[in-house]
Amino acid sequence: MGSKKQIPLRVSEQLYAAIAAWAEDDFRSINGQIEYLLTECVRQRKKNGSPRPKALDVPPELDI
Repeated sequence: MGSKKQIPLRVSEQLYAAIAAWAEDDFRSINGQIEYLLTECVRQRKKNGSPRPKALDVPPELDI
């Protein structure tokens, strides 16, 4: 694994709190949790070959 890229990320306070609590449960940093979740999503997409959503510009509805 080579060097990692840094990206700016803005999330709502509610989403941040949910990820922070999840990260604490999994004994990860918030950054580590986000990286883990993104990695799992990409892995799942490759596995299932699921199509892209039809409406790309519509943010997902989060129940948090």
